[in-house]
Amino acid sequence: MKEVTLYTDGACRGNPGKGGWGAVLVYGKYEKELSGGERETTNNRMELMAAIEGLSALKESCSVTLVSDSKYLVSAYEEGWVYDWERENWRGGKVKNPDLWQKMLELTRKHRVTFVWVKGHAGHPYNERCDRLATAFADSFID
Repeated sequence: MKEVTLYTDGACRGNPGKGGWGAVLVYGKYEKELSGGERETTNNRMELMAAIEGLSALKESCSVTLVSDSKYLVSAYEEGWVYDWERENWRGGKVKNPDLWQKMLELTRKHRVTFVWVKGHAGHPYNERCDRLATAFADSFID
């Protein structure tokens, strides 16, 4: 199984507002940058989209270390919240972004994913790179 590191970040100008996401996939000496965004979104949606798009870019099942500064994303898996939400059928309106969480579950079942949290805006080179990708996309929307 190939070992890949996926770095992700999301950004939003206003919350909700113009948003962007950035991801960098690293496999050995190879790196691939991805970015995108939405005109009207939230920061948490962009954090999830970065992970979803990064995992979706993998063409085969991989062992993935997913590095994010989003406690929302990392804690949902490390604390098992996402499995509780799924078991409860996303009921009660307490779960935000169930569409994206369902997609995340699909992808994390395809790959072997380990989540790692890093402090944002603290000089981590790949986190900073993902932040630049995300903010550039968010800033690209013209009013």
